[in-house]
Amino acid sequence: MLSSVLWMFILPHVVKGDMCTEVITNIDYACVGRNLRSIPDVNPKTQTLDLSFNYFPSLNQSFFPRLFDLHLLDLTRCHIQHIDDDAFQHVRSMATLILTGNPLVHTSNDTFIVLHHLQKLVLVETGLFSIMDVHMCHMTNLQELNVGKNSLPSISIPACFSKFKDFRTLDLHSNNISVIRTDQTAVLGQMQNNITIILSRNPILYIEMGAFQNFYLQELQLRSAFVTPNASREGLKALVGLTVEKLVIGHYQFERTIYLHDNGFLDGLCFINFKEIYFYQNERAVGQLPVLECMSNATKITVVHGDIRFVERVQLWKTKELILVRTKMQTMPVEQLSHQHTLERVTITDSAHPIFFVYGFSDMPSLKYVDLSNNQIITKSNWQLLFHETPNIQYLNMSFNSVVNFDLKGLQGFRNLEVLDFHRTKMIAIGEYASITDLARLQYLDISYTGSTFVNPLSLQGLDNLRVLKMSGSLFHRDVLQHLFVNLTLLEMLDVSFCGIEHLPLTSLGNLKKLTHLIASGNKLMAVDFLQNPNILSLIRIDIARNHISTIPDNVLQNLPKTLQMLDMSFNPIDCSCSQTDFVIWILKHENILKNLHHTYCRSSSTSTEIRVLDFDIGYCTHIFRVKIFVTIFVVVFLLVTSALVYRFQFHLRYCFVLLKCYIAPQQQEYRYDAFVIYSSKDEVWVIEELVENLEKGIPPIQLCIHERDFKVGKPIASNIMEEGIMGSRKVIAVVSRHFVDSSWCRFEFEMAQSSLLLGGNPNIIIIILEDVEEDRSKKVFGLHRYLQGNTYLKWKDNPISNVRFWTRLRKAVISETGK
Repeated sequence: MLSSVLWMFILPHVVKGDMCTEVITNIDYACVGRNLRSIPDVNPKTQTLDLSFNYFPSLNQSFFPRLFDLHLLDLTRCHIQHIDDDAFQHVRSMATLILTGNPLVHTSNDTFIVLHHLQKLVLVETGLFSIMDVHMCHMTNLQELNVGKNSLPSISIPACFSKFKDFRTLDLHSNNISVIRTDQTAVLGQMQNNITIILSRNPILYIEMGAFQNFYLQELQLRSAFVTPNASREGLKALVGLTVEKLVIGHYQFERTIYLHDNGFLDGLCFINFKEIYFYQNERAVGQLPVLECMSNATKITVVHGDIRFVERVQLWKTKELILVRTKMQTMPVEQLSHQHTLERVTITDSAHPIFFVYGFSDMPSLKYVDLSNNQIITKSNWQLLFHETPNIQYLNMSFNSVVNFDLKGLQGFRNLEVLDFHRTKMIAIGEYASITDLARLQYLDISYTGSTFVNPLSLQGLDNLRVLKMSGSLFHRDVLQHLFVNLTLLEMLDVSFCGIEHLPLTSLGNLKKLTHLIASGNKLMAVDFLQNPNILSLIRIDIARNHISTIPDNVLQNLPKTLQMLDMSFNPIDCSCSQTDFVIWILKHENILKNLHHTYCRSSSTSTEIRVLDFDIGYCTHIFRVKIFVTIFVVVFLLVTSALVYRFQFHLRYCFVLLKCYIAPQQQEYRYDAFVIYSSKDEVWVIEELVENLEKGIPPIQLCIHERDFKVGKPIASNIMEEGIMGSRKVIAVVSRHFVDSSWCRFEFEMAQSSLLLGGNPNIIIIILEDVEEDRSKKVFGLHRYLQGNTYLKWKDNPISNVRFWTRLRKAVISETGK
């Protein structure tokens, strides 16, 4: 009553829809553990609906929406207690219903009446006390009923089951079945469908003799199904007359060891007809328990965890496959298995002790499959002796064994061998012989971590039909790799991981046109140029993880096979500097084929820590690239502008340089000239005929520096003006005229003379006014107008009386303080 009140309170507050967030496909929904109180909104065409681990204490007619295409409904552990009539009306087409772990309290005769199409019903751990409580006679299409982990006391099933033509499996594991009588199995006896019955983990004390007489079963499982060893022994005997395809007996792993007082524990097997038997042995006897004695007619025998120290001598008349796992044998059962002409497959693995393999198998013409892996086998015999007269072996697995003195010459004669596995089995002599000439049919060869060293490039010459070659951990001398695989034209998978390879030659894979898987991880490769080989165009998977690869050139990336579906470059020191942004961008664009991308790290030159390629900031490199372009443009423009300015003002710059030189390191020198004359070339006649004539030929003579006459040929004009003229003369004479004012050279020389005067060079400048110059025009020469206003100058007049006075004053001005 209380639960009903709570349900009425909760239901109005339940929000439907958007509660099932895990949508597998548009028609398959998994709403596991969502704490739902009602069915969420789903596609009306839904075929699979998993609602396990939610809260649905009661199912009524309106609980399910119309889902007429639903095939599977899983309501595992949803706290269901009540299921009303016609509760499944809207899901009546489903084929599988799972109600595991629900404490069903109320079901009626009509609860499952609409489920005519049901093929599988799972009622595990629902509190059932009898299968009869579940009305299933209308489920004529039922194929499997699982009522394990309940409290069923009997194996009895409803009589209507005998009409279920498709019924295949009855799972009664972990119930409370202690007695099995003939009347309880009557219905099962009428079902001639080769069904599977699972009675494991039941406390069976007694099985009535003949309870399964003339039964034909597909499989019978009786693991941990008997209370005592005696009940087990008698129970097996009571199965007399049973015919079963597969019989599963014994125990489960990690159960306690059972000690027996007699060796007749398995005698009842001699009265059962079975083709296959699986026995997980947890029993220990005083002597060795005869395990195979009553199994000799089985086609397949599997013994796991057996207390078998040696295999008894039994003629296996029909046995084709023998599997012995985790036994205590210390010697290979060569004598016991030799001459067994029906044996096709022998598996002896995971032995608890080292097994000595002294003598070889012989006279086993049907033997095709041998698995002796993980046995710590110790042998020094030649392999021709170990498998004497077993020429039809196609599969040989010797992996995970101790030191084996393996000689490739010993494989001569195994012409039908297709699979050879020596993974992690220490071997010697492999790779030293010219070729393996007698294994032309070999398709699979695993010699990984066998200590093999290849010194001869023709070691694999006889393996023309090889499809898979695994050589991890092998060593290769010099250029052996260049020609080692040349004849393996049908090879589809090559594993050369962890071989210490520094370079894989381009020609090494030249003939492998059918290669689809290449594994070269864990080596010392710095480049992958071998991927440019035009013949390896079928590659689907390339694994180059854990190498020393920092980048892959664009030409290699562009030539990768179009068939490539997976590329693993993880744990390589990828160069993430901005110079390799194209490679990083390629990686980010091909996430769909790159495996372990979250473990693909790059080491940037700007940081000492490793970051994932996925976390690398491409935008930073873009910013740096733009800055570099800007700086480059700026530098180019600056250099161009500077060059133009230097060219434009080269004379001024040279002039400034000379002035600066004189200022920093003044020299005490002898002047070559008394005066340097600045004049316009248009006034040259006056300078030569008047100025030079009167000063240089007068008494005392005055040495003038005239640039047309005294400047050094081949020397820059600015240098001549400054060094020969201004710096080489005691005085400077400026012949001012209209031509002087208009001349750029005169203005330049006058400005240099003024600068020299300011820097403490020559004492003064003598101005000669050859003709009157307007004030505005005189201002064109920097400092001339100011100089005329503040200093005395000489003015030339074209008359004899004035000229005498002019030359006297000029000579006096030039020679003053000259010492002449």
